[in-house]
Amino acid sequence: MKFIVSSSYLLKQLQVLGSVINSNNTLPILDNFLFELNNDELTVSASDLETTMSATLSIDSKSKGSVAVPAKLLLEILKTFPEQPLAFTVEDNNTVEISSNSGKYALAYAAGEEFPKSVNLDDPSVTIVPADVLATAVSKTIFAAGNDDLRPVMSGVFFQFSPEGLTFVATDAHKLVKYARTDVKASQVADFIMPKKPLNILKSILGSSDAEVKIEYNDSNATFSFDNYILMCRLIDGKYPNYEAVIPKENPNRLMIDRSLFLSSVKRVAIFSNKTTHQIRLKIAGAELNVSAEDIDYSNKAEERLTCDYQGDDLQIGFNSRFLTEMLTNLQSDMIMLEMSLPNRAGILTPVDGLEEGETVTMLVMPVMLNS
Repeated sequence: MKFIVSSSYLLKQLQVLGSVINSNNTLPILDNFLFELNNDELTVSASDLETTMSATLSIDSKSKGSVAVPAKLLLEILKTFPEQPLAFTVEDNNTVEISSNSGKYALAYAAGEEFPKSVNLDDPSVTIVPADVLATAVSKTIFAAGNDDLRPVMSGVFFQFSPEGLTFVATDAHKLVKYARTDVKASQVADFIMPKKPLNILKSILGSSDAEVKIEYNDSNATFSFDNYILMCRLIDGKYPNYEAVIPKENPNRLMIDRSLFLSSVKRVAIFSNKTTHQIRLKIAGAELNVSAEDIDYSNKAEERLTCDYQGDDLQIGFNSRFLTEMLTNLQSDMIMLEMSLPNRAGILTPVDGLEEGETVTMLVMPVMLNS
C-alpha cells in the first residue's frame, strides 16, 4: 500500500478531523486516524464512538488497503513540513514510512480492521441546508445550550424541521435562543437534539464553505455530508422541553437601543457587580435607561445613563450581566429590542435590523430578583 499526497493538503484535512479525537480515549485504537486507500481516493476517518468524521482526499496511488496511524504523532510531524509531496509506504514490519524531500520517518500502525465501523442509517429522512445557514444557526444558538449532565437534553441544540421552515433552539433554563428560517424548508416534520461537540466541529468548517449540507437523520443518529466531509454523530436521547411555553407572549414594555452602546455599558457596569450573582439593574423611565450594579460586600458600585427609545410603564428589572453580555455579543445588528412585561418575567431580546429575508432570532433571558 503506497500513496503520494501534498503535505499541506493532508495537514489541513487532518487538523479538521483531529478535533473529533478525545485526549483520553477508553479504546487505544481511537487515538489513530483510519486511512482507507482505494486507488486514487484516500478516505481518512477519526472517531470517539459518539462522533465519527471522515474526509475523502484525491491522491496519487494505484493500491488499496487500510491502516490506523497514530494521530498525534502524524499531526506533529506534518506541521513541521514546508509544502511538498510526501510518499507514504506501508512496510511489512508494521510501520508506515513517510518519505519527504529531506528524510524518512517511520510510524507504527495498527490494523485498519480494528477501527470501529461507522453506523449505516436505515431509511433516513433527508434535508438539504446551505452551509452558511447551518453555520449561522449553530453559532447563534450553541452558546445558550446547558452543561448540566443531569439534564442531557438541554446540553444540545434542538433541530426542528418542517415544510414551513427550520427552527434551532438552545436553552440552559436561564437563557434561551430560538433561531428560525422560513426560506429553507424540509419535506416532512422531524426533530432531534444534536450534541455540542459535533456542532462545534461543523461550525468551524462550515463558515468557509459555500456548499449545500445534506443532513440525514433517524431516531438515533444524524449524518452531515458536504464538500469532501461526512460527519456522523449519535443524537441525544430524550424529549426536548416545550420551549414555546416559556416565551412570554404579552410584552407591553419595549426598549429599543443601540446594541454596541448597551453592550459596552453592561460590560463596564458589570465589573462592579457582585461576583457570585453578576446582577445588574436596569431602571427605565421615559427615554432614559439607567444601568447600575452594586457589590455591597466591597462597597463597589457603578451607574450609567443611556438614552433609549422606550414605550411602556416605568420599570426596574435585574439580569445576570454575563447572560446579557453573551447575547448582545452574539447579535450583529446595530439596534436591539428588549421586550418585558414584569420584573419577574423573562425579557425577550431581538435584533431590529441586519437580518436576512426569512430569518428571525429570539433570545430570552430570565431576570434575577432585585434586592431593593
